[in-house]
Amino acid sequence: MKIIGIIPARYASTRFPGKPLALIAGKSLIQRVVEQCQKAKSLSEVVVATDDERIARVAQAFCRVEMTLADHPSGSDRIAEVAGRLAGDAVVNIQGDEPLIAPAVIDAVADALAQNEISTAATPITNFAELDNPNVVKVVVNAAGRALYFSRRTIPYLREAASRPVPEQLAAFPFLKHLGIYGYRRETLLRLVKFPVSPLENAEKLEQLRALEHGIGIAVVKVDYDSVGVDLPEDVKRVEAILRKP
Repeated sequence: MKIIGIIPARYASTRFPGKPLALIAGKSLIQRVVEQCQKAKSLSEVVVATDDERIARVAQAFCRVEMTLADHPSGSDRIAEVAGRLAGDAVVNIQGDEPLIAPAVIDAVADALAQNEISTAATPITNFAELDNPNVVKVVVNAAGRALYFSRRTIPYLREAASRPVPEQLAAFPFLKHLGIYGYRRETLLRLVKFPVSPLENAEKLEQLRALEHGIGIAVVKVDYDSVGVDLPEDVKRVEAILRKP
């Protein structure tokens, strides 16, 4: 199976304009993401998908760049535009703001596409503050490792432990934090973006719920990795500190 890694990159950002070009220890954020992706064994190629010429000029020095329309409503739509004109069996959508993404996580998500139409990753929640944080998406899976539901709410609800302190709740159930990386078989992705926004997707503002509402299974691989994203300018120093560690 030929699998292409695609990194969507937009210049516009309310909280951090020009984020993909921000320098992290001498390299742009987008270059650091690309270099991590290029270490993955499963990807035949890494492509940056952008609607901005400034990002394109920088990224073309170290990988292939595909220009996209500027008005895509979601990251999946931007990825689908590129996937529609590339020759490949599947794609992995890697977040463009994770300069420390582990190649092993990319490979795990890619490998799951051999038996599934869509795949993603999750990791156990260990940070007490994340359990009730709506910005941390939770996922519950069935016995086969496929997603039952994704939510900004804490799921499942622990009827007998809900009133206990958070550390006791985390000890009572293995809550899973969803990581924002997706693998798609090419034809599945092209079919998915043709569906209208679904009711659950609109309610939670989580586009992966569109697949579940249309009966498309999502394999969830559990990994020992927690994302370190760059959302704000101050996050740059946090990543640089991690890079300095031996």
